[in-house]
Amino acid sequence: MNEEKEKRLTESAELEAPTTANESESDTENATDDDNTKVITGYALKFGEPSKDLGGFVEVITAEALKEVDLSNVILLHGHDYSKPLASVKAGTLKLEVDEIGLKFEATLTDTSYAKDVYENIKAGIVDSMSFGFEVGLDSFEEDEEGTVTRSIENMKALHEISIVTVPAYDSSNVQVSTRSYTKFLEEKGGENMKLNTLNKQNTEVRSFEDYIRAKGEVRDGLTTAANSAGVVVPSDVIGEVFELKRAAYNLAQYATVKPVSNGQGKYPVATNQQGVLATKEELAQIADVDADMFTQVQFAVATRAGKIALSNEVVEDAAVDVVAEVKAQLKKLVDNTDNKHIIDLLKGFTKVDVTAVDTFDQLKRVNNVELDPALNKMVIVNQDTFQYLDTVKDKEGRYLLQPDVTAPSGFSLFGNPVVVLSNKLFAPTTKDTLPLIIGDIEQSVFVARRNQVETQWEQFDYYSQGLAVIVRNDYQVIDADAARYIEITPA
Repeated sequence: MNEEKEKRLTESAELEAPTTANESESDTENATDDDNTKVITGYALKFGEPSKDLGGFVEVITAEALKEVDLSNVILLHGHDYSKPLASVKAGTLKLEVDEIGLKFEATLTDTSYAKDVYENIKAGIVDSMSFGFEVGLDSFEEDEEGTVTRSIENMKALHEISIVTVPAYDSSNVQVSTRSYTKFLEEKGGENMKLNTLNKQNTEVRSFEDYIRAKGEVRDGLTTAANSAGVVVPSDVIGEVFELKRAAYNLAQYATVKPVSNGQGKYPVATNQQGVLATKEELAQIADVDADMFTQVQFAVATRAGKIALSNEVVEDAAVDVVAEVKAQLKKLVDNTDNKHIIDLLKGFTKVDVTAVDTFDQLKRVNNVELDPALNKMVIVNQDTFQYLDTVKDKEGRYLLQPDVTAPSGFSLFGNPVVVLSNKLFAPTTKDTLPLIIGDIEQSVFVARRNQVETQWEQFDYYSQGLAVIVRNDYQVIDADAARYIEITPA
């Protein structure tokens, strides 16, 4: 006996939106699309049609399965989403009939924007599949001479809803079923059956994944699944208001040169730092060619970087906060973190200058005044340790090296250049026991090629969960290697 809720896809649903409704007695049923009444027909499920492999077995629904089922509370949904009802038996807008083929339905859709969209998609042939949510009352297994195991749904305990779906296939990759009875069947056949081992492995992985989703990677006491429901029992003290840990937010890409690109690879033309001069020309003499390269090319090849997270709908529904919105905000931070890491790694590869504690002030002044072009729009990037050190250094006249600057992100400047403070974790030195510092024009130094950034969200009805993902395609390259310096200070 399996009382867990299950969902199944009916590919050959014969789903259609007829231009004229089926003939019947009432005016509503005879209405057409012309008077704003939208009628669709089809089969929510069909008897005797085997599914594809569901993890070691196929499944059929017998003609006896619906004989004891109460159909008076069935509703028609879009994508198993209870917030998007399309019709219901109680309202008289959904008619169900069990015939020799299966469960036939006729629905007069509600006058809502999403119902109109569904209708038009069906009419255009874009959507042609149905699904249904049910609870098994009785099932059985048989294995034929070729080793194919068939699960027969002989009796349904309940049919909760039927849904119009856009799922393109019905296979083991997008269908999860309750398998306790199948496990028992295999155990009776020999215990160490290979199919049983494979199934248990799949089951363990799925269950572990669900536990991770619900517990966010932690083992929590008191979190169980109800005996007669797929819902999770969430103690009141498990989910509450999201507490945001205080951490400094950075977005170093705002200081770099960021350009959208239309191809995955290419060249970014950059005018060279021209040092040549014009040749003297005699009267009527031919003009000489400029003896210098006017442009250089920055080669780029974007890479795809992505991440996803799955959320069980139990967590989403039972949380006191908008979990989905919180996850989207966290994914956005991952994009910033990715930019920051690659930009810092690039800048740490610039010409390195070692500075000692003996004469820190003068050595840093030399880098700022001599090694970097005065036309550069310079800034200073430090980590927490470097900031603490510089904030205590004084010149020979007793003046602090860092000066207050209300326009700088940190509130301080170095030689008139605004100071940005990053965390020690993000900006660590390349040499142990040194203090890292970057000074220069980041816009002149770093090129970020943006190909695309996509945020996606999808429903996985067979897992009763939803997924969110962020995908970015970009590349990080050096524009001008002389526009910045990477410095490591060795303190006393």
